[in-house]
Amino acid sequence: MKPLRTTVVAATLTLAALLGAAPAQADVPAAQGLLQAGAAKGVADGYPAVVGLVRNGDTTQYVSAGVKDVGTRTPADPKAQFRIGSNTKAFTSTVLLQLEAEGRLSLDDTVAKWLPGAVNANGYDGSRITVRELLNHTSGLPDYANGAFGLQYALNTQPNQRWAPQALVDLALKQAPVGAPGQRWSYANTNYVLAGMVIQAVTGNDAAAEIQSRIITPLGLTGTSFPTSDPTLHGNYLHGYQYPVGFPFLMLDETVSDVQIYGAAGAMVSTADDLATFDRALLTGKLLPPAQEAELKTTVPMGGSAVAGYGLGIAHVQMACGQWAWTHTGAVLGYYSTWYSSDDGSKQAVLANTEFHMIDSPATRGQVDTGTAQANAFCAL
Repeated sequence: MKPLRTTVVAATLTLAALLGAAPAQADVPAAQGLLQAGAAKGVADGYPAVVGLVRNGDTTQYVSAGVKDVGTRTPADPKAQFRIGSNTKAFTSTVLLQLEAEGRLSLDDTVAKWLPGAVNANGYDGSRITVRELLNHTSGLPDYANGAFGLQYALNTQPNQRWAPQALVDLALKQAPVGAPGQRWSYANTNYVLAGMVIQAVTGNDAAAEIQSRIITPLGLTGTSFPTSDPTLHGNYLHGYQYPVGFPFLMLDETVSDVQIYGAAGAMVSTADDLATFDRALLTGKLLPPAQEAELKTTVPMGGSAVAGYGLGIAHVQMACGQWAWTHTGAVLGYYSTWYSSDDGSKQAVLANTEFHMIDSPATRGQVDTGTAQANAFCAL
């Protein structure tokens, strides 16, 4: 059985960045047209809905195609909420960078300093892994969301099941390491579950509370939340779906799914507007002082690629048009989203699709078509 794709791996993270070649120096309406055409193509490929935006300075234009609910056939709203999956990681890393700026920890502290005994089984040693190595995925820890555990999540039979973060870490520790700490980049949700645990150890509050008080409230992200137990969505939201592998004509509504399986690694809910606002604030120093901003943007190679590097919860990729962008992808059951932003935060393209199935497979036609359109739209700004 192939491993389950419950994380954002390098191939999918950089897919859209390496496709397409729209001309630079165009304008927002042109970029919006490219993204809208891509959204329509994504729906033709089978996505229930595709929504997003392009933004240049203070000018924003939205795109939408398809329906927010296949039952009611209500048109998709580009301002609706969706699960952002691993885009949560940038929020988690921001809190740890802020704590460092406040002198409450160092990213070079060991995991064992803050979480004694948490990584101490099967030859693993938390005293050899730093907080920084968690955030840039060079810890050597494997992903707990593999094999039978990932299949359980993909089947979505227990959306209300509770998972203590340490229990998730313990699942990872039963596997062989992917490398020595600091040796190479290897994406694992385990790293960010531990990062959330460090936040709680330092502050006495869980990651959700710290993200709310430090990021969501100050930035006025009214469409953003970090559910810690309630698996349902509320208010104006897009339903999420999956086509189970092997059953391409069977569409399952997976809007309600277990949020505790990913926690600080991928449980958040947001909107295209809020993601763009957060990413701009993060990249332009509104949330971090200069020293921590530099740490955020210090990258390690992703799989030896010369055109993709991973910072602390964000990635840096070179587009086919030659431009560089900061980016990340979020993939959880029923939802797949990606954002691109220029280094100064002035140019942004955000896109979300409402179908994602968890079994490992090559990129779907919808991912290729919408990803190409998003890369082209960003290059056209």
